[in-house]
Amino acid sequence: MSQEFLAQHPRVPLAHTPTPLEYLPRLTEYLKGPSIYLKRDDCTGLATGGNKTRKLEFLLGDALEQGCDTLVTVGGLQSNHARQTAAAAARAGLHCELLLQEVSGAPEGNYDYNGNLLLNDLMGARVHRYPADAFMHEELASYVEELKGRGRKPYAVPLGGSSPIGALGYVVAVQELLQQCVTIGITPAQIVLATGSAGTQAGLLAGLAAARSEVRVIGINVSTTTAAQERKVRSLLHETCALLGVEPPADTAIICNDDYYKPSYGVPNAQMVQAVRLLAEKEGLLLDPVYTGKAMAGMLDLVDSGEIADDSTTVFLHTGGSAGLFAYPREL
Repeated sequence: MSQEFLAQHPRVPLAHTPTPLEYLPRLTEYLKGPSIYLKRDDCTGLATGGNKTRKLEFLLGDALEQGCDTLVTVGGLQSNHARQTAAAAARAGLHCELLLQEVSGAPEGNYDYNGNLLLNDLMGARVHRYPADAFMHEELASYVEELKGRGRKPYAVPLGGSSPIGALGYVVAVQELLQQCVTIGITPAQIVLATGSAGTQAGLLAGLAAARSEVRVIGINVSTTTAAQERKVRSLLHETCALLGVEPPADTAIICNDDYYKPSYGVPNAQMVQAVRLLAEKEGLLLDPVYTGKAMAGMLDLVDSGEIADDSTTVFLHTGGSAGLFAYPREL
């Protein structure tokens, strides 16, 4: 895959890249096992950063090429993706409409107005709230048509920015990460990340396939079962590889672990709280309650169980979301 191919796709610079690849000496010592590195995609720089910023570079490029004047997207009430979409729209001078869904079992109080919701308001996004049982794919399609009827030119950003175009952001990220590994002289055995809407995991796998790399990608589910998540990743991976013109990896490369997200999406558990506190106390790093906290809890358990070998090097992809901490003060 060439840089010329990626240059064919319109792209708007949004992210501060390359994001750092940091060694975590105190966490490594604490685990008494694998060397742990953190890929700091919480530092992409767009309204507190996060992984969606890389996807939005390509999605916003596509929207502007089509002459759109409004970004519309969906997510949970405290969606990190929605907050980054609002920031991208503000940066480009576009309107932003956020269709946000209540999350069953989420805490009351700060969850309803603080964290990402506060930031959405500061950036001028218009928020529409939907009940937990709403079918948001249908709501998105319906609202886009409504905006067209008003004379607007909306661009529907999919949940999590997870489309083949959005996934290109993590094809680029793989190139960046592999070069950093060469520069500092490490060979990671695996990349561990939170997986939800599937675009980040699919983009990583497509980028690794294009680079002919054998690094494992371990997705820690945040919202659904292993079988359901694998289907999402597989579908988007094959679409992304088709866009790139590369052969997709075998299905065995798709690893989605559902042991750590329960009781459900966006609802805290004890392992998440322990992981968030551990990283804050050992390394001065802020994870988030919905994604990276549960993914880190999963990684720690996989190290403890031996699934991640003691003599290996692991890269944990920090996908951002620390603004969400302020929606869960009592739980943390």
